[in-house]
Amino acid sequence: MCTGITYSTQDYYFGRNLDLELSYGQKVVVTPRNFTFPFRKIDDMTSHYAMIGMSAVVDDYPLYFDASNEKGLSMAGLAFTGNAYYFPEDPNKVNVSPFEFIPYVLGQCASIDEVKALLKDLNLVKINFSDKLPLSPLHWLIADREHSIVVESVKEGLKVYDNPVGVLTNNPSFDMQLFSLNNYRALSPVATSNRFSDKLELDEYSRGMGTLGLPGDLTSTSRFVKATFTKFNVIPGQGEADSVSQFFHILHSVEQQKGLCNVGNDEFEYTIYSSCCNVDKGIYYYTTYNNNQITGVNMHHTDLDGDSLSLFTVIDDQQINMVN
Repeated sequence: MCTGITYSTQDYYFGRNLDLELSYGQKVVVTPRNFTFPFRKIDDMTSHYAMIGMSAVVDDYPLYFDASNEKGLSMAGLAFTGNAYYFPEDPNKVNVSPFEFIPYVLGQCASIDEVKALLKDLNLVKINFSDKLPLSPLHWLIADREHSIVVESVKEGLKVYDNPVGVLTNNPSFDMQLFSLNNYRALSPVATSNRFSDKLELDEYSRGMGTLGLPGDLTSTSRFVKATFTKFNVIPGQGEADSVSQFFHILHSVEQQKGLCNVGNDEFEYTIYSSCCNVDKGIYYYTTYNNNQITGVNMHHTDLDGDSLSLFTVIDDQQINMVN
C-alpha cells in the first residue's frame, strides 16, 4: 500500500510513500538520454528524456517505483490489488508491459496532454519481467506542473481520470476515492460553532476540534482523505528547505509504522521510504524508515547525455547530528 502526492510552492514537487513488507534493494537511479530501454513488444527506445527516481535494478534494467523526467513530468505506480487487470496482446494497439510503463511514458512525454494522447492506443499487456519477478497489480499517478491524472487498467479497459487533488492511494478505484471526500466536507482547520443543538452548551475543550472525524488509520481510503486534507491546509513553504520539509510532513502524516499492519507470517507492512522530487530542479530527496535525515540526489550533476545508469545507494542507517 502506498500514498502519492503532488505539491506546489515556488517550485513543483512530486513524491510518495512506498509501503511494503519487504525491500527490493532499491536505489536512486538517473537514466540518461541515451540509455537503451528494451521493450518486449515494441521497438527499443534508444533516445529519450532523462529521468530520476527510486528503482530496483535487475539485469541493468531500472524498475522504477516513481520517477520524474527532465521536462517536468512525474509518475508513480501504487498497489491496486484485486482491481488491476492486464490484457493479452492486441495487434491493433501499442502493447506495453506494466513494468515498462514508466519509462515508456516519461521517455517521450513532457506534459499531461501528451500523456493522454499516448494512452489512446495503449494496451497494458500481461508480460512478466521474469519468472521470478511477476507483474504487480498497480495503478499510476501521473502529473506535470499544472495537471494530474490517474491511470487504471481494469477489466473494462484502460481508465484515465483527471485528478483535481493530486493525491492517490490504493483501493478502491480513483473515482470512488475522490467521491469519498464528500463525507468530510465539514472538516476545517478552524473549530466550528456548536451546531449540535441550541439547547445545549457544548464546549470547545481542545484545540483542533475542527478536524474531529479526520481519519487516522492505515487503510488506503483513510490515507487518501488525510493526505488530501493535509496537503490543502498546510502553510506553503518559503524556499526550498521549507518546501521540502513541508512535503515530507504531508507524507509522514500517513506513514505506516512497523508492527501495525500484520500481513501474515510475522511480516509487517511499513513505509520503506518517502520521496520528494523537486521536478523543476531535478533534485530527488528521500527519507527511509530507518533514517529520518533527508538525502538528496541532483540529476543534473550526472552525465545526462550518457548511455549508462547512474546508481546511488540508499542511505538507510540513522543519521544523528550530535551537538555536544
